[in-house]
Amino acid sequence: MVIDGHHLIHRAFYAIQNPLMTSSGEQTNAIFGFCSMLLNIIEVEKPDYIAMTFDEAAPTFRHDMHEEYKGTRKKAPDELYAQIPRIREMVKAFGMPAYSKEGYEADDMMGTLAREAAEMGMEVYIVTGDMDAMQLITPNVRVAFPHKGYREPIIYDRLRVKEKYGIEPEQVVDYKAMMGDSSDNIKGVQGIGPKGAGTLLNKYHTLDGIYEHIDEITGGIHDKLVAGKDDAYFSQTMARIVTDVPNGFKKEDTDRMTLDYLGLDLFLESLEMKSLQRRLKKITPAEKQQPEAQMSMF
Repeated sequence: MVIDGHHLIHRAFYAIQNPLMTSSGEQTNAIFGFCSMLLNIIEVEKPDYIAMTFDEAAPTFRHDMHEEYKGTRKKAPDELYAQIPRIREMVKAFGMPAYSKEGYEADDMMGTLAREAAEMGMEVYIVTGDMDAMQLITPNVRVAFPHKGYREPIIYDRLRVKEKYGIEPEQVVDYKAMMGDSSDNIKGVQGIGPKGAGTLLNKYHTLDGIYEHIDEITGGIHDKLVAGKDDAYFSQTMARIVTDVPNGFKKEDTDRMTLDYLGLDLFLESLEMKSLQRRLKKITPAEKQQPEAQMSMF
């Protein structure tokens, strides 16, 4: 399991509308929700290996290429950002490796870890809510969308991508190159939407294939493609997830059996999260259970 940490953070923050506070006044709704989903992932999937990924502060190489990259996004509340360091502290206390790299996004790190793990012969699940990750799907890599706190995840493989979007995973980058992405402020080809992009890719397979056969395409679609060619190829570059980020990944570091359940328990205790402590105890392997305190007879 390769987890998109920031997706879980945002999902957790907005899922718990009523602010949770410690007795000292520290807001913890995102921390609580994040840990709850993490425990659900471990309980539902029981992964042999598990790793977290995080974004580092901008700018990334995409911002260097396009200053307004993601410039249309509304800034998240300060109450969310204030909890991110504590969440990263929690992941560290749990002994779970967290991968990130300055200049890259979590997507790039997820893509890299998924590729490397798959090349080792592992079956990989990427936990994220970002459609961009669909481009990473292979016979050994699937995408798991959290649903109902990850009690009922939606699993995407090649067939499900085809059923939902009408394209293959390897066409996702070119699909986005044509239709753009307002959330990332990627322009695409003006006037080409999901239906048009899907139709073109089903016939010509790739962005290169479309422009190699541009003279066969008539009417307004032809004119839009010609006018937007530079934007299409620039958007393609922006949309492609990098899969060769330097990272130091070691399989043994991600072994679930090496997680520090006591470390997480102590962290949860410090934030007065007794309900999560009880849940953690239920999923803690027997060999990791702490012996009950013995009362002295003397």
